[in-house]
Amino acid sequence: MTTPAAPAAHGGNPYGIVPALQQGGLIAQTVFGILVIMSAASWYILFVKLFEQQKIMNQGKRARSTFWQSANLREGANKLEKNSAYRQIVDDGIMALEQHDKLTDPIDQHDWMLNSLARSQGAIVSRLSSGLAVLATVGSTAPFVGLFGTVVGIYRALIKIGAAGQASIDAVAGPVGEALIMTALGLAVAVPAVLAYNWLIRRNKSVIEELAKFANDLHGYMMSGGAVRPTVAARPATSAAASPRATQPGAASPGGTTATGSATGTTTSGPKKV
Repeated sequence: MTTPAAPAAHGGNPYGIVPALQQGGLIAQTVFGILVIMSAASWYILFVKLFEQQKIMNQGKRARSTFWQSANLREGANKLEKNSAYRQIVDDGIMALEQHDKLTDPIDQHDWMLNSLARSQGAIVSRLSSGLAVLATVGSTAPFVGLFGTVVGIYRALIKIGAAGQASIDAVAGPVGEALIMTALGLAVAVPAVLAYNWLIRRNKSVIEELAKFANDLHGYMMSGGAVRPTVAARPATSAAASPRATQPGAASPGGTTATGSATGTTTSGPKKV
């Protein structure tokens, strides 16, 4: 009688990942499950952080085009999205400005505002950095988890060789294939996690730099009573040729105040007008 071919018993491939997990037992299945969880967590964090970063970048673009054209801080804050990172910085700055006069132990207003804005930025940076530790952990530990499955597979191959008394291909092909599959899975999980971590860190740095610039401009605006503010780009309808004064240091901005303040130091609003 003819013996049925071995590949038919496993759907045509006795050395695939499913037969390897079946032959590897509980240890191989546990290692595979851990790697799957690591991979799912990495991809989830990647997409969530990308969405969060892009949202703050879009908020920054809108803040540059609307906030600095406002007459005062309150009006500018109302133009920003609620619960946005830039709205949080402005609200914290306004609150710090209002609370300065209530301090029983006087402190320089410049230092008080600087520390308040830095604390607000720190809270946003901490929120941006959440989850990145998981990517770093996955990137550094996934290869070793896969290596553990590799060691178990090689051990099983050696046990089969010892039991059979000879190193035949049929005896060791399954366990060795299982070992190689675990190694490949560990690398397949670790490499995307490391790449995602480095990419998100670089994007976080760009976001943080933009937040720092905005906070610095806000600090200067509040400490100068509105005289110091960043130059807002002219609207598309206004050309440089039609408005030659738009590029001058003392030209009026769309919000009705000067871009850098006049030479005499006159301003349209005091530091307490929020």
